[in-house]
Amino acid sequence: MFSHVMIGVNDIEKSKKFYDAILGELGHAPGTIDDKGRCFYFTPSGIFALTKPINGEPATHGNGTTIGFAAATPELANAWEAAGVKNGGTACEDAPGIRQGPGFQLYLAYLRDPDGNKLCALHRV
Repeated sequence: MFSHVMIGVNDIEKSKKFYDAILGELGHAPGTIDDKGRCFYFTPSGIFALTKPINGEPATHGNGTTIGFAAATPELANAWEAAGVKNGGTACEDAPGIRQGPGFQLYLAYLRDPDGNKLCALHRV
């Protein structure tokens, strides 16, 4: 459904370190910085990117926004969260674990990145 997600960050190198760590836990290669100073993570199914806002204003997180990353196992979701906390992120929401709804179970782990963006690692049980 989505071709890419790009988020605004205030410090590309700090954010790249954070995202290299958490996305590396999920099996993705480190990000690539282009000639405009943006950082891209390319996958066969889409692109995740980091940029300083083009209007020159500080980057801010979206209230009510969550960006979800697929995790192949609950263990990878846990490693993702641990790598995020170790590299400048903050744990948020409930501790990693199963959340249930009508007819489904999801294993979820949540973080906020160094700029406050809310992230989730999701494993479909």
